[in-house]
Amino acid sequence: MSQFRLALLLGLTVALGPLALDAYLPGFPDIAADLGVSVGDIGLTLSAYVGALGLAQLIGGPFSDRYGRQTILLTGLVVFGAAAFMVSRAMTLDEMLFWRVIQGIGGAFCAVSVPAIVRDTTSGQEAARLFGLIGLIMFVAPAAAPAIGAMLLAIGEWPAVFLMLTGYAVFVGIVLKLDLFPRLPPHKPVNTPAITLITNYALVLRHRTTMRFVGIQVLCFSSMLVFITHASFIYQEWFGLSKSHFSALFAANVGMMAVLNMLNRRLLLSYQSTRLLRIGVVVQFVAMVALVASAWLEASYWVVAVCIIAGVGCMGAIIPNNMANALEYFPHLGGTTSALLGGTQFTIAGIISALSAKYAGHALLPVVLTMAACCFGAVLLAWGAPRAVAREAAVA
Repeated sequence: MSQFRLALLLGLTVALGPLALDAYLPGFPDIAADLGVSVGDIGLTLSAYVGALGLAQLIGGPFSDRYGRQTILLTGLVVFGAAAFMVSRAMTLDEMLFWRVIQGIGGAFCAVSVPAIVRDTTSGQEAARLFGLIGLIMFVAPAAAPAIGAMLLAIGEWPAVFLMLTGYAVFVGIVLKLDLFPRLPPHKPVNTPAITLITNYALVLRHRTTMRFVGIQVLCFSSMLVFITHASFIYQEWFGLSKSHFSALFAANVGMMAVLNMLNRRLLLSYQSTRLLRIGVVVQFVAMVALVASAWLEASYWVVAVCIIAGVGCMGAIIPNNMANALEYFPHLGGTTSALLGGTQFTIAGIISALSAKYAGHALLPVVLTMAACCFGAVLLAWGAPRAVAREAAVA
């Protein structure tokens, strides 16, 4: 299978995440009014999904190594689609929270399988380029998701967004079953004791270089998720923008991610991924500092938007470089390493976003300070990443 075709199929799968996170953002006010709660309470449904997405990966990853990528990925699609249908029928916030947790579990089984498949088929700089290509293809989802949600809200009500997710899960399952899995090497049964599902995690946890990249991923993603959680509040409530204006600004974030992703793919032909990673993290932190200053000075919405677009856009270069390095040292435990990376990322980011939703109040400054603090921690870890990888190469 060509790299582009593999990236296209895996990109369709990865797109489940942005669609589940972003498509219903424009409908937050409508959902809140329908369920009789505040917009901030609806933000908890996002945190519930992300938290489940993180924790369930810790189970799905080892299962993927043991029972095969196809079994776990298709199971995840079934659970994801069924739960999305039940969310569309929720009558209370508690019901919606429950089914979003179940949907997150299904999404986790899908999410953890994609990096593992990449690691099964490639490594090193080539893996970084493949992750970049997957990211470039799936950027269509977060760019289009709010616009899709706004369109569905214009012709119907908010449950239509989750019915769309059910249909998309069915579509992806059929495509993968017919076109991806027949082209992958057959899964070799694993007969090691079940306890190795746990002890394998210990191997990864003790690897300091791998955990450095896990930390970078957690902190950078947390900053982005805090923005996603508060995006509707920032643009639609704080600045009073329309749904269409909000969708356009949200799409601009993804457009910048795509631009920096393409630039990163080209630079990978000449520069080490760890150095490009460090540059991306530093630039993101600078953008967050500018964002804090803009909020402090009560700048207009377009100044705030420019800072957010620059900061979030850096994820287009950060994620592929970081993923490739995080998965580099455990070629035979791709699912387990991917699970630890994704599980930690989504669980901690979900907790941080939930706390920000609960305690930030109706103010912009606490939100952007949280984003900047996460980025500062990522800078501390990314600064020594090139030296850490060089030490690993010297030992090998």
